[in-house]
Amino acid sequence: MERDVLQIVFEYLNIVFLVFTATLFCMFAFMAYLSSRSSLHYKHKNSFGDLSKIMASPLAPSITIIAPAYNEGPTIVENIRSLLSLQYVNFEVMVVNDGSKDDTLQKMIDAYDLVRSDELTDPNLKCKRIRGIYKSTQRSFGKLTVVDKENGGKSDALNAGIHLSTSQYVGCIDVDCLLLPEALLHVVKSFFQRSQKRVIAVGGVIRIANSCKISGGTLEEIRMPKHWLAKFQVLEYTRSFLLGRMAWGRIDSLLIISGAFGFFDREVAVAAGGYDTNTVGEDMEIVFRMRRFMHDRDLPYSIEYIPDPLCWTEVPEDLEMFINQRDRWSRGNLETLYTHKDMFFNPSYGRLGMLSYPYWFFYEWLAPLLEFAGSLSVILFWYLGVLNTEFFVRITLAVYMFSVMFSFYAILAEMYSYNQYNKTRDILTLAFCAMIEPFIFHPIVVYAAVKGNFKKLFKIRSGWGTMARKGFAKA
Repeated sequence: MERDVLQIVFEYLNIVFLVFTATLFCMFAFMAYLSSRSSLHYKHKNSFGDLSKIMASPLAPSITIIAPAYNEGPTIVENIRSLLSLQYVNFEVMVVNDGSKDDTLQKMIDAYDLVRSDELTDPNLKCKRIRGIYKSTQRSFGKLTVVDKENGGKSDALNAGIHLSTSQYVGCIDVDCLLLPEALLHVVKSFFQRSQKRVIAVGGVIRIANSCKISGGTLEEIRMPKHWLAKFQVLEYTRSFLLGRMAWGRIDSLLIISGAFGFFDREVAVAAGGYDTNTVGEDMEIVFRMRRFMHDRDLPYSIEYIPDPLCWTEVPEDLEMFINQRDRWSRGNLETLYTHKDMFFNPSYGRLGMLSYPYWFFYEWLAPLLEFAGSLSVILFWYLGVLNTEFFVRITLAVYMFSVMFSFYAILAEMYSYNQYNKTRDILTLAFCAMIEPFIFHPIVVYAAVKGNFKKLFKIRSGWGTMARKGFAKA
């Protein structure tokens, strides 16, 4: 009798895993379709007209690029030089020195002839105390502002920059990111391309700059990373940005804009409360906040997504550092989902409540936990001698083949859209990574997700930590 009951339970679990897997396949296939439609539409739409002359006009809307910096001494001078070289007239680069303990501030002062400004700041600003604001004595660096403040974390530094800015739009980026010269032209065009809806935010694809040749803040040659961990991340980013976020952007249901490249309507960002300083997932949290602010007031709005390769950044090559990064991402996901849990299957939020939030809950947050629990269950069932080997082998092969095909599709989408890696050797490298990723890279990602959720659920204190930068290759 007990064995019959166990058999029923195991059959029920098989059905649950089968339905979950089939639903996942359908969702990802639909995302591939949406992303393809979106890519074709974007390329067709942008094949007409040239807005560079209009956007170079002094009448173009103002933008402040806010770049928090903490202990960035080795690379800060070159990173700022890159930001100052952007092709736009009405913009400001605001570097927020978030209480760096190294020589970050002094290097900026020496390299750009900065002097402390007499500008007064509001003592009631919702951020840590601002110690000083610096401007350059050189006219050629007139677009640069450096804010020196007490350490409060990335969110706190971004809030300081948003409140000190007087521009119509703010761009919140990582100071070590490399933006291509025409990046702001694409951003501003995205803000103004809709006539009936207010565009409140613009996000874009993040590309990996490890091993690329960069000189004087300019990307001279795109190279495939040499380190194995960075190669897997190239594949992961290609799949995530070109297929995943492109698809959600197509139906205006994007719930996250990468902290490395995010531009916002400053008025809406301030009205929504700015960044939440109590989460490590600030990039996801502010999108939720701004969406809810507009939705609760029944204001028509949109969030745009740019697939052009405009932003390049360095990713971790150290395994421990990578795990810590993904650990933080998992904690940030859980914090944001819990904060906005009333959106879960809430029809009043439309696609966000009925589609985007459930997807993020089940397949971005819960899936790694189920996968980990499923792996333990397989081991336990095998030990007890009750494992349905035939079903396990079949569903495992199905999942493996689908994941490889989805990655291949992402590689093809890259080849036939922007083709950043145009060497045959690089394409073959990505294809090989796609075939071995489920056995090498993916288990690491799952482990990091479980670790992050464990920390959060059991309230183990852990912050953002640090990420040591090697700097971009210059030759």
